[in-house]
Amino acid sequence: MLRGGEAALQRLEAIASRTDGARLHDEERRVAAILEQVRREGDAALLDLTERFDGIRPDPLRIPIEQLQQAWEATPADLQDALRLAHERILSFHRAQMPRDLALQGPHGERLGRRWRPVERAGLYVPGGRASYPSTVLMNAVPARVAGVERLVMVTPPGPDGMPNATVLAAAHLAGVEEVYRIGGAQAIAALAWGTESIPRVDVISGPGNLWVTLAKKAVYGRVGIDSLAGPSEVLVIADHTARPEQVAADLMAQAEHDPLAAAILITTSEALATAVPIAIAAQLENHPRAAITRQALEEWGLIVVCDDLTEAASLSDRFAPEHLELLVEDPEALAEHIQHAGAIFLGPWTPEAVGDYLAGPNHTLPTSGTARFAGALSVETFLRHTSLIGFNRAALEATAPAVVRLAESEGLHSHAESVRRRLA
Repeated sequence: MLRGGEAALQRLEAIASRTDGARLHDEERRVAAILEQVRREGDAALLDLTERFDGIRPDPLRIPIEQLQQAWEATPADLQDALRLAHERILSFHRAQMPRDLALQGPHGERLGRRWRPVERAGLYVPGGRASYPSTVLMNAVPARVAGVERLVMVTPPGPDGMPNATVLAAAHLAGVEEVYRIGGAQAIAALAWGTESIPRVDVISGPGNLWVTLAKKAVYGRVGIDSLAGPSEVLVIADHTARPEQVAADLMAQAEHDPLAAAILITTSEALATAVPIAIAAQLENHPRAAITRQALEEWGLIVVCDDLTEAASLSDRFAPEHLELLVEDPEALAEHIQHAGAIFLGPWTPEAVGDYLAGPNHTLPTSGTARFAGALSVETFLRHTSLIGFNRAALEATAPAVVRLAESEGLHSHAESVRRRLA
């Protein structure tokens, strides 16, 4: 537990940069080697690398569309209902995001505009490993579908039986994804970026993953678009005297159970709450199915800070720029007005971060590691590109020609100016 001030700021900065360091250079070299191997060898590299890292040789790579249908039909009815509800809410929210084309007329009758069009192919990465994430399928596939992307190419790691998680496949069927390949890791990102004999090259890659996936996305950016460089997950809870210790504890643990690198931070104005929350965490860790992961994350990247007031708490939060920010305070709406940097803000005691993960509607793929200072959630626009439209008539060119010529001459670009002069000669 820390008091607000410089010590708290330093600890928050250390948590935000927890994946920095010399280790990254070694990992980047390994990732670069994987990318090059896939670029050179195509499907053969995918089979060899998946056998090496996952113990499975996924031949064939693609999962037949009939198996996606079968996975959905084998899903328990109550889970089907939950997936449908999540799909409907996510779909409704993202439909409201669709940008409109812009069409303006300039002062001399010229046409000015901006036109939105979807990318042709999108690659969706759905992680496996410590957990299965059907919610990630929906959060990536739905905005791509709403944007109008014609071809969705999903990659996801195989499990010990050689197949991805059945609920992940069921979610793919529900979301209309027909093309699913059972590969993961950096090799899957390489396949999406360069294409192989079986897997098409895509225009945009979205979806979170482990460190190797993130470094691979970073390496291929520029050849393809990416949604973001997602780091380990994090939650910051601002709480006052009205917050209940067992709820705060559960919310912190809900983030910590993701990954040993997940961060869970409480900033509170209540000494009593700061004292009670660790006790509540210890009680909830008993018989917890992911106790080892949760405990490691809390011990290494957990933090409790006591502040004099909510203004100081908001200031500390903005310095950290959390992925998820919960406001468990008496007037969450008022406090939210003072927050400048957060991926998503959860307002009040009835809004645990879990509802955002699954079905609230806004996307759960959010900026991490302080990037909420300049980035936002994955959205429909991730899968769209916009083109400017400019159409001058003679009157417009005549009216603006002197300025265009003068600006071109100031930059020493003779032919720029001449291209205008010759039209008006």
